[in-house]
Amino acid sequence: MSPVLAGVLQVLALVVALGLAYRPLGDYMAGVYSSTKHLRVEKWIYKAVGADPNAQMRWPAYLRGVLAFSAVSVLFLYLLQRLQGSLPGSLGFASIDPDQAFNTAASFVANTNWQSYYGEQAMGHVVQTGGLAVQNFVSAAVGMAVAVALVRGFARSRTGELGNFWSDLVRGTVRILLPIAVVGALLLVACGAIQNFAGIHEVGQFMGGSQQWNGGAVASQEAIKELGTNGGGYFNANSAHPFENPNGLSNLLEIFLILVIPFALTRTFGRMVGSLKQGYAILATMGVIWLGFTTLMMWTEFSHHGPAFDIAGGAMEGKETRFGIAGSSMFAVATTLTSTGAVNSFHSSYTGFGGGITMLGMQLGEIAPGGVGSGLYGMLVMAIIAVFIAGLMVGRTPEYLGKKIGTREIKLAACYILITPSLVLCFTAAAMALPTPPHSMTNTGAHGFSEILYAYTSGANNNGSAFAGLNADTQWFNTTIGLAMLLGRFLPMVFILALAGSLAEQKPVPATVGTLGTHKPLFSGLLVGTILIITGLTYFPALALGPLAEGLAS
Repeated sequence: MSPVLAGVLQVLALVVALGLAYRPLGDYMAGVYSSTKHLRVEKWIYKAVGADPNAQMRWPAYLRGVLAFSAVSVLFLYLLQRLQGSLPGSLGFASIDPDQAFNTAASFVANTNWQSYYGEQAMGHVVQTGGLAVQNFVSAAVGMAVAVALVRGFARSRTGELGNFWSDLVRGTVRILLPIAVVGALLLVACGAIQNFAGIHEVGQFMGGSQQWNGGAVASQEAIKELGTNGGGYFNANSAHPFENPNGLSNLLEIFLILVIPFALTRTFGRMVGSLKQGYAILATMGVIWLGFTTLMMWTEFSHHGPAFDIAGGAMEGKETRFGIAGSSMFAVATTLTSTGAVNSFHSSYTGFGGGITMLGMQLGEIAPGGVGSGLYGMLVMAIIAVFIAGLMVGRTPEYLGKKIGTREIKLAACYILITPSLVLCFTAAAMALPTPPHSMTNTGAHGFSEILYAYTSGANNNGSAFAGLNADTQWFNTTIGLAMLLGRFLPMVFILALAGSLAEQKPVPATVGTLGTHKPLFSGLLVGTILIITGLTYFPALALGPLAEGLAS
């Protein structure tokens, strides 16, 4: 079987698996967030944190819950790392330096999981399981909670109440993420991933010296890192490491875990707003972009340019032979079109255009299908912009799901769209202009610029993947990327929740003959075009200096 055909069959198998999970999982999540009953374990959690799960919150109160919980999480994870040297199960590792502890705490709480350290050489079992793995669950649950709050903003009328943050957080963790992660971890163990609390042990000789590895609860962390679109690996090689991702079957399973909740949330959205067709329209938009990027990436990496490429069957540099070009390309697109950031190959070693595709996937806003929760609310903001553009074309006040899109809504949507590009481009410009940061680049020219552009794109978009050539473990990059991650995560949530509150206060507008059908293919096409045009206008100059220049020169 040719590698191209094998890649096509993998894509088809993935689509079938996602299709089978779409309806039951989407309906189940809608039921979870609409239920008025609380499980016994949930009641214990509410009592422990002193929260009333039945109290309805307006958007400022909901936002205070998000920020307060996240701030405590950053502090807890920071202190856990700073005290690691004094904790049991540290495997003899020292406490983490202040700047790196801040960067890592910000990274995992912001659902970014950017790592400027070698996991197997820095973090012991307590920090890995009690700190990083816990944040993989709750940071994903925070994103889902904010998305559900926005959906309620569309579904409710004449009230500013968006639900209860603590209830949404706990239910997302206990009823959705935890059960699926347990099943995923068991399947990964069956595929060959490790799950233990072994210490450091010697595994053989390597180039005249001993090679040592430490064990860990790898399968369980791998499952939630993919399911929650987190991405932080137990080992530095991330999902290219055989302990995390042993073979082609586990690779396909991990891609499935990355995509299943973001895609299924579109059905949850349709169910909660009372129109499944609206969910299908959003799903179609996400699916077209994801399939287009996957196809383009495979074509780019399979294209032969010279004898070495002919012999290898494509651009195999930086890719694991057990996954091949197809498995690597699918994984790279899935993780950069979501906020996962996990890697089973090294994006810096991709072709110039291939590296640009991974970067562009993040710059779209990671909305196809995007991160857990963040992909849905990012896509809904783009839908509002698309409706506004359509309204300008026909001279009519735009409406979406029975709500008028007025000046306030457009201002909030515009602020949401501008936040991330501003962070990416300003931090990149500062890093290139100052004398010290460029010293961290392994490469010069267009590829070196791409390393820094990719780093801030990844941080501000809460992705976490990196071009491997950049040494980001410096005070400058630890601090600035940490700030980019926090601002890129929580500033957009401010505008999302304010938008949700504004929509929930409106009274519904009845549909008329002139109402744009936002459930039809025409609107999905308009939405795809809006996303690509906005991204192209924003990032094209920077992309032209980096991956486009490199691709055209090769």
